[in-house]
Amino acid sequence: MLCGKLRCPIITKARSLIKTSSSISFKNLQGSTPPGAFVGRIGYPKVYVGPMLPPYFGDTKVLDTPELWVGKSLDEIIDYRYSLIRGMVRMNVSDAPRGTHLLDIIQEVSMGVSSIDYEASFTKRPTGVLSLSGDTQPFGPSAPLKSFKTSNIKVDKAIEKAYYDRDLGALEAVNELYKKGVPISRIQRAFSVGMLGVGNRRRLVPTRWSITAADSIVSLELIKEVKQYDTLDEYEAYSFKNLDNIFFVIFIPERWGFEWIEAWFPGTVWNMCGKSPEMMGDYEGYMGRSTYAEVGGCYYSARLAAAEKLKSIRKQAKILMLREIRPGYILPIGVWNVRESLRSALRKEPKRFDDLQAALNYTRKILTIPIEKWIENSIILKEAFFQRKITDF
Repeated sequence: MLCGKLRCPIITKARSLIKTSSSISFKNLQGSTPPGAFVGRIGYPKVYVGPMLPPYFGDTKVLDTPELWVGKSLDEIIDYRYSLIRGMVRMNVSDAPRGTHLLDIIQEVSMGVSSIDYEASFTKRPTGVLSLSGDTQPFGPSAPLKSFKTSNIKVDKAIEKAYYDRDLGALEAVNELYKKGVPISRIQRAFSVGMLGVGNRRRLVPTRWSITAADSIVSLELIKEVKQYDTLDEYEAYSFKNLDNIFFVIFIPERWGFEWIEAWFPGTVWNMCGKSPEMMGDYEGYMGRSTYAEVGGCYYSARLAAAEKLKSIRKQAKILMLREIRPGYILPIGVWNVRESLRSALRKEPKRFDDLQAALNYTRKILTIPIEKWIENSIILKEAFFQRKITDF
């Protein structure tokens, strides 16, 4: 317990890794992929690509579908990540347009809407590497892939259509698939394995990048529509707790604007040795932003959830999203946690208020950090309290 965390992330990962590793005895493997695929980023533009393979048969969809993970415990989610064995083949990102035999199979798997039976062989027995850092996300055992066969693939017709339309740009394809109701995680996977885009311009995209790219593309398209709506009539507040994270959202009845602020408590990933919560955030006004958010992919996942809500109620608003990351969140598990937790928060009935001060007073019942600290770190709140509008004159 020298790390100061409530639980040891190394031991937690080790226990989960042992569960999977003990079930792998040979270089050959059979089971049902969720379906899943992974594109690494180390060595870019030559990266490792391969399927994600649990060593058993059945309905394994939940293992690689973050939309189903809200309400699961941290241990369950870590088990999901470690139960997926990564087959790895080195490819150049520019291999996507012309394809290879293995890439063709991976792309077909990535169109799947349900678990797919497979047979795989590796050049050596898959093994897991236990990271001694509590800051790294959990990944299951891996090995170079020798062969990969599948059967009974039921594909998503919308993704299949986009795949064969080689005149459709990647941005347009992502937005079309979203509008047709394809889950964002499935769009991200198709984008990652080079299935979307114009002809020879298609590329493999590291999974981490494809997740943020899809969140950003879809949210920008939604925001364009949201800006055509009337502004909200009153202040609204939403909250949600998940995996020792507390999320709090305020909708302000003004033109579009967005701010995301994270507060990392002592003993968490970005504040290991601190004595008090460390806060970081990013903001965009009505015209948007031209630089990548410093807080990373969480910003775009949060913005997507915000834009989705406004579109669903056909209103425009300025949105402030706050997150407290508390000591029980012992290791990072992906930006999906932000997106899906906020989606869950925004599906709830909001608390409604006549003014911003009343909404902020309500935060005292939900958040543990005093509202004065949030104001110090928030552009939206500083503007609201200390900047006069032209309409005041």
